[in-house]
Amino acid sequence: MIVAIIVVIAVVLVLLSLALASLKVIPEYERAVKFRLGHLKGAKGPGLVVIVPIIDRIQRVSLRMVALEVPTQELVTKDNVTVSVNGVTYYVVRDPIKAVINVQDYQYATAQVSQVTLLSVLRQFDLDSLLREREMISTKLRELIDLATEPWGVEVRTVEIKDVELPEQMRRAMAREAESERERRAKLIHARGELEAAATLGEAAETLERHPAALQLRTLATLAEISVEKNSTIVFPLPFELMRVLDALGRNLEQKTRDADDSAG
Repeated sequence: MIVAIIVVIAVVLVLLSLALASLKVIPEYERAVKFRLGHLKGAKGPGLVVIVPIIDRIQRVSLRMVALEVPTQELVTKDNVTVSVNGVTYYVVRDPIKAVINVQDYQYATAQVSQVTLLSVLRQFDLDSLLREREMISTKLRELIDLATEPWGVEVRTVEIKDVELPEQMRRAMAREAESERERRAKLIHARGELEAAATLGEAAETLERHPAALQLRTLATLAEISVEKNSTIVFPLPFELMRVLDALGRNLEQKTRDADDSAG
């Protein structure tokens, strides 16, 4: 009797183990590609998936965004400059069945395609374009890599060039070029300022020439500013206009005196 009970308990435990083994919980961000005796039965999930032990087999595929780092590669640009570049590829699996059926390892395959495409595309650009047109180059890389991975059910969202390392000699040359460019711009700005100042002074001189009284007022204002800054005695000649006025007054006074003498005589 005891032996029979033990046998029954053992059978029940085996059945429970098989039942638990046949139940798989697939989260929202995954899909389970199911095979029965080697034949594809589709992508299952999310939720509870029932499989028959020994007969069924599943392969989980993540649907989340994956950031795949492209290791540093050394290449020669179109203008024969040796640089080292690396990047990152962001992709998602859109069709889990294709990702399992059409390629042995879609992650490794995507990494290799990204690496090879990065090298082949960047060799077509010179150094200046490589540094200045990263957005355009990234777009071209994304299109080419996505075209290659589309049969695997993989969609490439973004490809970015992270770093471009230049030889030490090239970095020094670019630094000197940048410094020369800054000096050129500074001199150009200074020259423009001098030109504008000269034009303004010319206009002011023409205005003062047309209005002699304004010139005298400006002279007096300048002398006043000088006397405020330093305690000094300033001697300056009378303005020519004032001398002319005094001369005219003297002549008028002399003429009136002569007229008065003639009248008295």
